[in-house]
Amino acid sequence: MCGIAGWIDWERDLSHEEETVVAMAERLASRGPDASGTWLSEHVALAHRRLIVVDPAGGGQPMTRRRGEHDYTLVYNGELYNTAELRTELQARGHTFRGHSDTEALLRAYMEWGVDCIQRFNGIFAFAVWDAREHRLVMARDRLGVKPLFYRPQAHSLLFGSEIKAILAHPSVKAEVDAEGLAEIFALGPARTPGHGVFCGVHEVKPGHALIFDRRGLRTYPYWSLQSRPHTDDVETTASTVYALLKDSVERQLVSDVPVCTLLSGGLDSSALTAFAANHFKREGRAPLHTYSIDYEGNDVHFKPNAFQPNSDAEWVRVMSQTLGTTHHVVTLDNHDLAEELLTAVKAQDLPGMADVSSSLYLFCREIKRAFTVSLSGECADEMFGGYPWFHRPDMLQADTFPWSRALDHRASWLSPEVRSAVRVHEYALRRYQESLAEVPRLEGESPEEARIREIFYLNYVWFMVTLLNRKDRMSMATGLEVRVPFCDHRLVEYVWNIPWSMKRYGGREKGILRKALEGVLPEGVLYRKKSPYPKTHNPVYLDAVRTRLLEILDEPSAPLLPLIDTNKIRAMAMAQDDAFDTPWFGQLMTGPQLFAYLIEVNTWLEHYNVRVRI
Repeated sequence: MCGIAGWIDWERDLSHEEETVVAMAERLASRGPDASGTWLSEHVALAHRRLIVVDPAGGGQPMTRRRGEHDYTLVYNGELYNTAELRTELQARGHTFRGHSDTEALLRAYMEWGVDCIQRFNGIFAFAVWDAREHRLVMARDRLGVKPLFYRPQAHSLLFGSEIKAILAHPSVKAEVDAEGLAEIFALGPARTPGHGVFCGVHEVKPGHALIFDRRGLRTYPYWSLQSRPHTDDVETTASTVYALLKDSVERQLVSDVPVCTLLSGGLDSSALTAFAANHFKREGRAPLHTYSIDYEGNDVHFKPNAFQPNSDAEWVRVMSQTLGTTHHVVTLDNHDLAEELLTAVKAQDLPGMADVSSSLYLFCREIKRAFTVSLSGECADEMFGGYPWFHRPDMLQADTFPWSRALDHRASWLSPEVRSAVRVHEYALRRYQESLAEVPRLEGESPEEARIREIFYLNYVWFMVTLLNRKDRMSMATGLEVRVPFCDHRLVEYVWNIPWSMKRYGGREKGILRKALEGVLPEGVLYRKKSPYPKTHNPVYLDAVRTRLLEILDEPSAPLLPLIDTNKIRAMAMAQDDAFDTPWFGQLMTGPQLFAYLIEVNTWLEHYNVRVRI
């Protein structure tokens, strides 16, 4: 993976602006620690930071190729998993290649098919092509939003970057947030409205969208969307199709010129990927697959089962590693480090995020990066197959807001009267919720129950799943680790989208059809294990650490958080001797300790980015 940045300006000569565009790219150095490059012309300045995964010698960027009288220049972040097929077709059309990188395959695909090339890609990507023939910049982001891409249009110019920090590095951009930006933070956060950049003037290219910028202006459009169609396959055919698509996706994503490992929690999703990967390694005669799991100091003593986390992972990790013969590594995190790295997590994401659920992932990835550059992870299966409680509990299924974020009264109670009035937590969340429902691709003839579950799936695809993908990308890339997500293969996504709910919960179980598809692949205990989410710390040492830090912030008269919150309310919660809020206020994992950590992150964000709040 890599980091990309650029500046297009129709009224300014950018051929001497290398210093500025290098500064933008330098903010992305952790995404691409191995190499850097720039390309400048009169009105275009592009920069790239490279993490070398494929074709060390031939994949350098920015990459320029000529066809006829015109040059095409690419900066690209991602991986194409159908590079071999693309190369074969392009060679048949007269293209010659200087190396074997997917970068060159993508660029030549654009040269051959223009913006329609995107339809041919299987992979995760965010790219920008300067097309000298058409005198335009073309940008696109992968279908599910695995790779990020932000932009900021100005009067006659456009700035873009893999992360917001690259745009903020431009001297013309100020870090400002208005009432709507605060609503994103306090009413929806750590989720974010699709396409919203929170900072004033900053936008994100939505998943499955492309952008064209030329002298006529800026245009964005969807090149892909979910399509609802009747599902005609029976259970056996459906299960075998899911098996085949997932196996093919995993095996495609094992291609790399550097070592590959997998993340293994002992749950259904990560175990499936690991099984396919380990078996593929064996067939090819490769050394045993390395696997990694995460744990926390003291969790063996302090873990308490609940409805969201029914059991711990350690026993099941051992079962899977022994069954598959993997070389397994357990990364045990220190709870003080978990609190300390909240700052790093904010800087990696440019926004407040999922508190220790993010900082733990950063620390986990940092340890993996010591030995590996590429890993596979099981994200997105729960959103696709219906693994979360809100697919099954009537109170959550019928909520009149995002089912993973129902505690709106609690959210509003954190805020100062001025911010509460400006943000209007309930109204803002309801507006975004209704906007998303209006986008759901309906299927004629569905029962009200099936129609509602389709709504819940859509909300998960475009909101919750993207939130987790954002977290995974930023925390992993902050360490220079590329994490691939085989469940996000668009062929699998398109197929599973239309499997009816009665079949998805085959056997009366969450993710029932996926379990059936994996019969014979996984041990029965793992195959039918009740879902358990990403593990978090249960050690009171962490709660004490974030409580203490939050109280210190409340005692700092100049802390930028203070004007935004009800300090008396937050102080009372922090002073309580037990967990002040046991019910999750976001997702399954974010309760009282994560609330304290989130507020610490908000203060860190305001301070580190010197954010000016305008309400």
